[in-house]
Amino acid sequence: MTDRELINKAVAASAFAYAPYSGFNVGAALECEDGTVYTGCNVENAALGNCICAERTALVKAVSEGRRSFKRMAVYADSDRYCMPCGTCRQMLYEFSPETEMLCVKSGGTYVSYKLSELLPNAFTLR
Repeated sequence: MTDRELINKAVAASAFAYAPYSGFNVGAALECEDGTVYTGCNVENAALGNCICAERTALVKAVSEGRRSFKRMAVYADSDRYCMPCGTCRQMLYEFSPETEMLCVKSGGTYVSYKLSELLPNAFTLR
């Protein structure tokens, strides 16, 4: 799968976001080492602590189906800035694959790429 194909899946997932409070729809597409792709969107709630990011939605879907090793994730929002994962998402993804490539995408499809370990140096881990 190309970067652009993965990004397109993240863009499509953002259309399903439930973001009535922030108005910031985010989509994510997580590619597993075996090539399987899981998508997710952010889901907000009036009790803000109950919100879940697109990245964690995709991750939880993958883990709940037995996947534990990831290759790349595309994260998209229709924004002038690159859509970067929050600290909680970085930590959750790091638990499984610290070297996951993160494609952080902004409006128009321009993106930057980082290894997760670059975005979360010295992460807390059991390893």
